Amino acid sequence: MKKSKKLIWQIFPPFLLITLVSLLAVSWYASSSMRHFFLDQTAVDLNARAILLQNQVITQLLSLDHPSVDSVCKAMGRQSATRFTVILPSGRVVGDSRETPDLMDNHANRPEIAMALSGETGTSIRYSNTLLQSMMYVARPIKENDNILAVIRAAIPTTFIERELKSIQLKIGLGGLLIALLAAGISLLISRRITRPIVAMKKSAGHFAGGDFSQRLAAPDSEEMAGLAEALNRMASQLDSRINTIINQRNEFETVLSSMQEGVVAFDNRERIISMNQAAAVLFECDPVQCQDKNIQEIVRNLPLQQFIRHAISGRELEEDDIVLYQNGEKILNLKSSPLLDAGKDQIGTLVVINDVTQLRRLENMRKDFVANVSHEIKTPLTAIKGFVETLHQGNVDKPEEAERFLGIIQKHVDRLSSIIDDLLSLSRIEQEDERQAIQFESRPILEVFRSAVQICRSAAEEKSIDINLSCEEHLEACIDRTLLEQAVVNLLDNGIKYSDPESIINLNATRDDSGVIISVKDQGSGIASRHLPRLFERFYRVDKARSRRLGGTGLGLAIVKHIAQAHGGHVAVESSLGRGSTFSIHLPNS
Repeated sequence: MKKSKKLIWQIFPPFLLITLVSLLAVSWYASSSMRHFFLDQTAVDLNARAILLQNQVITQLLSLDHPSVDSVCKAMGRQSATRFTVILPSGRVVGDSRETPDLMDNHANRPEIAMALSGETGTSIRYSNTLLQSMMYVARPIKENDNILAVIRAAIPTTFIERELKSIQLKIGLGGLLIALLAAGISLLISRRITRPIVAMKKSAGHFAGGDFSQRLAAPDSEEMAGLAEALNRMASQLDSRINTIINQRNEFETVLSSMQEGVVAFDNRERIISMNQAAAVLFECDPVQCQDKNIQEIVRNLPLQQFIRHAISGRELEEDDIVLYQNGEKILNLKSSPLLDAGKDQIGTLVVINDVTQLRRLENMRKDFVANVSHEIKTPLTAIKGFVETLHQGNVDKPEEAERFLGIIQKHVDRLSSIIDDLLSLSRIEQEDERQAIQFESRPILEVFRSAVQICRSAAEEKSIDINLSCEEHLEACIDRTLLEQAVVNLLDNGIKYSDPESIINLNATRDDSGVIISVKDQGSGIASRHLPRLFERFYRVDKARSRRLGGTGLGLAIVKHIAQAHGGHVAVESSLGRGSTFSIHLPNS
């Protein structure tokens, strides 16, 4: 970018340059004219001297008295400080005021001699190899009855001319310098007078640019500048009013956007971000300011999101869709678009409203799974019960022992239905009491809960020769509901016993750290694949459905554990890998 200059340095140098160029042109013209004048006058003077000499040597030339011609030349040369030379038409020198004629070269090829031999007066300025200085030569023919008897040439050095010219040029230069200095001062004064009010306006405009519209420009002397100052003052007043209006509108708009739970992002027709609110920035984990004028793919790489934005921009219809965003976990985002129009109703982009519906969709899926699982879990035993009852009712069983076996199967399925209903009621009761904050918490020893839970599970463990190792300090206490926590520990122990190999060990531990009390149940079973771990605490979710039903599980035990932990303000966790057993833990916060 070209660097700008101050106005004074755009006005003053041209003025000064014009003055200097004018002075130089005048000086050059005057010097050239003086030089030509001096040379012309010198040529006239030399021509007059040559005429005087001609009158004295014509008689000797007619009589061919060449020595006399040479003597006259030397005498006249001494008297007039002029070099005279007489040359015959053949170019032979017969007289010269400085040199011996017989020793001189033929002069027929000299330009002034050649011109004189043609009948005209010849003039030439050149360097003389004889006298070793620049000379001015004037040659004229000596005629007799239209016949050229000889050429007489007068010459003087041009050094005195150059000396006079230099003296005159020096005087012209000094005068021009004085005039230039005077013109520079006047130009600078005028330039400052022109730029001074503009500089004052610039300072006031700087205040305007900084947001200070209270400054007002004083009216300069000139009519044009006064009009400009008045226009700037009026502009400042209008800008102040409009900027305050815009700021108020922007603050209202930003307040609305920042208070929205939904993310809002505006895109232009090039799919670049115009603006976004804080909720959208949180969803995309970015800085709203740094995201401006960037493509969404530069912020978060998600092809479905980019396709949704592109489709929304290409059409003027409202669009809605769900996308999955993998960014620090899986997020399900609901997108709604609306065309972004300018004042002329032309589409300049699209507005996208983003809702994080991850939990909502997850709950919907859980509800669907729950309904399907409950229906399946209840329908399976009911179908078996119905089949056996119909068989008994129709009298198709003749043997009493066979009827007894059928009744046993019916009893088993009834017990299973009863267990499912009991677990569902337990879950419902825990959730309702948690919502009403009706659960009674008190500080109780954890070891007391452990001993009671181990006692309940001892018979099942002994059937598989499983040892339960209990590790808990006597004084370790927590704010708990004893009955609920005991149920959670029993469920974890029962789960570990069911899925552990015979003659294995289950470790039941309780420790305290900075966050609270951690209760863990570690078994030596077959372990659980990592893909099942995220959904392990959902209702009716089973890793191995056939094995779970065979072992008599309802699929609600771990869900009950999770809700009991949440009712205590804590959470559950699981660590497991295939072939290495599983560790379930309940984290209870400090009271």
